[in-house]
Amino acid sequence: MNRTDTTPRIGVLANDDSWYFHDLERAAKGVADVTRVDFAALQSRIGGPEKISAETLLSGKVEAIIVRSMPPGSLEQVVFRMDALAGLERQGVLVINPPKSMELAIDKYLSLSKLAEAGFRMPETHVCQTWQDAVAAFEQLGPSVVVKPIFGGEGRGIMRVDDPDLGHRVFKTLQQMGQIIYLQRFVPHPGYDLRVMVLGDQMWGMRRSSADNWRTNLSRGATATAETIPGEVAQIAQAVMRTLDLSIAGLDFLPDGEGGWYLLEVNAVPGWKGLSAACEVDIAAKLIEYVRERIACRTR
Repeated sequence: MNRTDTTPRIGVLANDDSWYFHDLERAAKGVADVTRVDFAALQSRIGGPEKISAETLLSGKVEAIIVRSMPPGSLEQVVFRMDALAGLERQGVLVINPPKSMELAIDKYLSLSKLAEAGFRMPETHVCQTWQDAVAAFEQLGPSVVVKPIFGGEGRGIMRVDDPDLGHRVFKTLQQMGQIIYLQRFVPHPGYDLRVMVLGDQMWGMRRSSADNWRTNLSRGATATAETIPGEVAQIAQAVMRTLDLSIAGLDFLPDGEGGWYLLEVNAVPGWKGLSAACEVDIAAKLIEYVRERIACRTR
């Protein structure tokens, strides 16, 4: 990079109304130049050295990209966006999280498959394409299952099915919509789960509680309090980060009622608004500092 100053330039892939971008912008004052980048504006000029831009040139102009949003799009759009980030990575730009790691974590089936192969414990899950196969899987996993979209977060599109007739209708509807059918055995819910935020070698724990809803997403009214992370969970969290090669992630754990834990899922674009408040920690500042240190290590 041809630079005349030492202030790192960081692009943040985020929506124009993103609270997280503004939080990073606040945290970066005086220590980094932060610019919002729109996923839909990503473009590439090939013919000579590849130049990747998004309204303004990114190639050779930014040292790092933080991915703070993953907007929906067609298969072609999603593939190109990941390809463009991989192109920036090849040019020496630090991408948080790396494109290949995000592809793994965002796809619930792909990430759980890889994690299960590595020996991590999670609720039994079945993924299929036809309602007939889903009905058969429901009979094996029931009497209650959780149906999830493969892509998505914050509890959107998740429902619990514990009636065969309802399941029949739900599975048929999903097939008609061209959706993959993802069923997970329902684990009896103690009224809370544990969100662990990992950033490099740092981690923070948050208990998300809901007295009247098995979904403990803060966006659905759950309450958040700081929670000490059990040693077993901390070890699992770091091992998951290594397995998926992630720099930052939110991991959801559910107690099994017998002293152990289930890993529910991994979020490669984790929110921290509730966790910052619950744990009284400035996650945005921690992330900016982490990125600055990574850039400085590369420079050295």
